[in-house]
Amino acid sequence: MAVIANTFQSTSAKGNREQLSDVVNRIDPEDTPIYTMIGREKAESTFPEWETDALAAPAANAQLEGDQYSFDATTAPTRLRNYTQILRRSGILSKTQEAINNAGRVEQIKYQKLKTGVVLRKDVELAMLTNTASVGGATRLFGGLPSWITSNVSRGATGANGGYSTGTNLTVAATNGTQRAFTKTLLDGVMQSGYSNGANFKYLSVSPYVKSVFVTFMSDSNVATFRYAVGDGKNNSIVANADVYEGPFGKVTVVPNRVQGLSAAVARNAYLIDPEYLKFMWLRPIKEDKTIAVNADANAYMLLGEGTLKVTNEKGLGVVADVFGLTAAS
Repeated sequence: MAVIANTFQSTSAKGNREQLSDVVNRIDPEDTPIYTMIGREKAESTFPEWETDALAAPAANAQLEGDQYSFDATTAPTRLRNYTQILRRSGILSKTQEAINNAGRVEQIKYQKLKTGVVLRKDVELAMLTNTASVGGATRLFGGLPSWITSNVSRGATGANGGYSTGTNLTVAATNGTQRAFTKTLLDGVMQSGYSNGANFKYLSVSPYVKSVFVTFMSDSNVATFRYAVGDGKNNSIVANADVYEGPFGKVTVVPNRVQGLSAAVARNAYLIDPEYLKFMWLRPIKEDKTIAVNADANAYMLLGEGTLKVTNEKGLGVVADVFGLTAAS
């Protein structure tokens, strides 16, 4: 085929307008499963305090008829604390760029503030998942989940619990052990420990890779009896997925957590959670600092918040630690 001589083509044009869609296709995930599932509380200091208690263990109890009374000692509750952590994100755009009619308004400050707020919330999720000991001082850190859980745990070889120290009022980071594959046996073991300690686990938060490993549990002959039909019987499909595990010590909803899959450091732990025993305490909820003054032809913004993780009783939580969280070997 050929083009007739002197046909003016669009490739030679100088005045054609661009067509750039005003729809901004942002694919980055916004979900923060653990932060979303737990409650909120108000903190009133940078080092808030709460108490945790436990029942005495059952014992043989048969008394002598007519016996003189004796009285059991009263056990005081344990006082726990965690430092608040300051988190912030910011941005600055020239006033010229703000005035330009750009596609999707993406380079305008209102959109940027919204996007930054989402990222800041994901920072909170990551901080809760990170194996960080609590730290006081001017640059404070709250102790993340791995530094609290000591009762219902499964760790790889050489792994060791961290935990809360009543002497220092600080948490200690857990020691990583040798990584191993996530298995049904490991999960059942921690669920059994939790059941014995009074926990009622509701959720299992895992990296996306560990979620794919969990799905293979359904091929275990010991799991077959726990399978049951779902849906209303209309247009049912067979899907390569499994969201609920009903084992010998309870039923948990398995939640894939994208933030948990960001790095090997956080992907290596699978958390069993009863939201009743976790809260996030905000001393200063996330908001914009309106007092910023910029000596420039630009608009700046600063979003920040200050809060801490409250673990009301670590026996209501569990962790299958030191598992391969990103691949079959990492």
